[in-house]
Amino acid sequence: MSKRLWEMCGQIVAAQASAGVMSTEEIEESLRRIYKVLQELAAVEEVAPGTEQVQEMAKSIASNKPAALGKGPYESIGENSVVCLECGAQFRQITANHLKSHGMTPREYKKKWGFRLKDSLAAKVVTRARSEAAKVRGIPENLKIYQERRRKKSS
Repeated sequence: MSKRLWEMCGQIVAAQASAGVMSTEEIEESLRRIYKVLQELAAVEEVAPGTEQVQEMAKSIASNKPAALGKGPYESIGENSVVCLECGAQFRQITANHLKSHGMTPREYKKKWGFRLKDSLAAKVVTRARSEAAKVRGIPENLKIYQERRRKKSS
């Protein structure tokens, strides 16, 4: 049974890795997390349906969401990836399109998980790259000029 679980786990993580860039640490973490969930699911299958054990195991699996594992909103944003707190998937950025699969908008997701509305749902490396690109284009200086002109007009 264990070998079969490892094979299933490997296939799932391989699919995740092919969908986006994952570091070695992220792959290892994903393997551990998915294997644990598969073990719990296999244990539920072995117990007769309708018993208290099934209900207890189902509760423990349901509570095994990333937030319950100690992943708070700001802990879910890593250097190279961000973890969706709804499903545990890892991305460079959590997009509105992904959140649609959970029936949420970015605003609803941020409110539910305790992010500020102005917070980015992107990995730190992505945020830094955007900041640097904006500085190269001169956006901070141009914004200051625009704000100064607007103040003069309104005075």
